[in-house]
Amino acid sequence: MSRNAREAEAVVAAIRGSKGRLHVGFNHRYHPAIRRAHELTARGEIGNLMFIRCRYGHGGRPGYELEWRMAPRLSGGGELLDQGIHAIDLFRWFLGELVEVTGFTATWVWQAPVEDNVFALFRSAAGEVASLHASWTQWKNLFSFEVFGERGGLVVEGLGKSYGTERLTIYRRLPGSAPGEELVEFPGPDPSWEDEWRDCLDAIREGRPPAIGAEDGLGALKLVEAVYAASESGKTVSVAAAAPPPTRRG
Repeated sequence: MSRNAREAEAVVAAIRGSKGRLHVGFNHRYHPAIRRAHELTARGEIGNLMFIRCRYGHGGRPGYELEWRMAPRLSGGGELLDQGIHAIDLFRWFLGELVEVTGFTATWVWQAPVEDNVFALFRSAAGEVASLHASWTQWKNLFSFEVFGERGGLVVEGLGKSYGTERLTIYRRLPGSAPGEELVEFPGPDPSWEDEWRDCLDAIREGRPPAIGAEDGLGALKLVEAVYAASESGKTVSVAAAAPPPTRRG
């Protein structure tokens, strides 16, 4: 949405004082496996949630350290603001507002003034935990998003193209037996960009709020800044929620 929460707050204020609408581009919510996982979670198929785990990364390319993503005055940060923020948005979408953050950032390979790896833990007010490792040193592209509840789990792997076929594995914990397993694959081109644009245009035509609004962008950026603060201080950081919070599991 912007380089930092201060800039995002200015956008939120402008939207609230106008008749305009803002859709924030978090296209990962529109990947079919992730949408299916969210629908199953919202229906209570795996029971009350306990934790979410996300690993997300790629290995860059020759000269990557010279591109805009590694120039903080343009990007605002490194891998946390490149791929990590998409995982953070998904955490908020599944769990609602997150209130405590701890984490570490590191720059191990790319000679740049931003991080190439981030490790972070988030906790909701209800005690659910989300963990993130986002990396620019994941030499083979990887996306893994795991959601576990009291009665089962949902594992999304792949995003198409170089990340591999998008697929969802559904685990159901059955009393007195091993968990049942169901695999659903989503081959073909990535539909998330087109579906997101269609949803945005439909919201304009129908006069309804966008599915991913300014507060969602601000909320994700506040968590990004909390990770940076936790990494610098070595302490757990409490997060002031962006208001209103995201719709939980809906």
